Amino acid sequence: MFQFIKQHSSLNTLVIFGIVSGIAFGIILPEIALQQKMLGTAFVSLLKMLVVPLVFASIFSAVSGLGTLEQLKNIGLKTIFLYVLTTALSVLLAIIAMNVFNIGEVISSQGLEYKKASEVAEFSAQAMLLSFIPTNIFRALASGDLMKVIIFGILLGIATLFLDKKEHQLLLNFSTALTNAMLKIAEWVIKLTPIGVFSLISYVVAEQGIDVIIGLWKYILLVLAVLIIHGTITLPIVLSLATKINPYTYLNAIREVPLMAFSTASSAATLPVSMKVAQEKGGVSKESAAFVLPLGATVSMDGTAAYLTIAVMYIANLSGVVLSFGDQLLLGITVVALSVGVAALPSASLVMMVVILNEIGLSVEYLAIIVAVDRILDMARTSVNVTSDMVVTKAVDILSKKSS
Repeated sequence: MFQFIKQHSSLNTLVIFGIVSGIAFGIILPEIALQQKMLGTAFVSLLKMLVVPLVFASIFSAVSGLGTLEQLKNIGLKTIFLYVLTTALSVLLAIIAMNVFNIGEVISSQGLEYKKASEVAEFSAQAMLLSFIPTNIFRALASGDLMKVIIFGILLGIATLFLDKKEHQLLLNFSTALTNAMLKIAEWVIKLTPIGVFSLISYVVAEQGIDVIIGLWKYILLVLAVLIIHGTITLPIVLSLATKINPYTYLNAIREVPLMAFSTASSAATLPVSMKVAQEKGGVSKESAAFVLPLGATVSMDGTAAYLTIAVMYIANLSGVVLSFGDQLLLGITVVALSVGVAALPSASLVMMVVILNEIGLSVEYLAIIVAVDRILDMARTSVNVTSDMVVTKAVDILSKKSS
């Protein structure tokens, strides 16, 4: 047995083994699985410890190292376009799937209650845009507000382009060294992945229970099917058309990233791994990885957008509300636009769902039904989120090299 493990002890194999054994452990020994959550929490905490300094240093060094505003414009426009495109395609796929299968029989919302809904403030586009601007960068760094950290990092990086060459180089060398140090720590933490994955998966399975999953099997299968199709067909097609490379060769090389995202359910926590794997195994340049991936961890939410679309349309069916083509189109546009506002943290999409349900006049009480399996689906959609990040990063990297 030990000889077998030694022969097949690549990190990816051990991670998969951790997932499978974690599921089995959570089913067979749920009480013990619930008590060992500390191991998984410690693992995620180690990853999150690296996120803020890594995001700030990498974004700053990427912008500062580009040399000119023209270069920043070149890579920035490609990044934004591809992130919006992939998110829109995931939403379109979700709408088509819901129209084809049309799951969700009408039930009464009487007796249902989603307590967190009352804590969500009324949505305002103005407030969301203003929330991107850091009034106190030290507070943003301390609280881990990635969008504010990214905005400040970009502005500071642009400012260095107008400094004396000696000062510019000094700041660039410091940020580059800081990025490398964070990636070195990430390398150490990654070695703990199989243990962390086992702990996290077994806890989730033990906490959720199999009965809940069986009760919502149609909903779960449809969400998973859409996420799998987007991750294995739509995104590879986009990468192939944009770069003319074999997308599956690249996806196979970076496969440990979606596995990590699946276990942590956090794009932000996966970022240190994404940046390291993209450069070392995906062949992405340091400049592209440093700029595109931190931005993607905050604004790229393909899996989340698809999930939100299906969930809202499912709740509409439960409510007996028929959404016209115009309503569905408006829903799609809303989800794409608001997906930028979804924080890269577990279950934050539930907050966005409350906003969307309120916007289109559906009862938030129905969330009490689907929230039971949210954590499991959160893991799957986060995996697709980071897969999209990795695909866009590779595409931007190749396109930028061709245009330079």
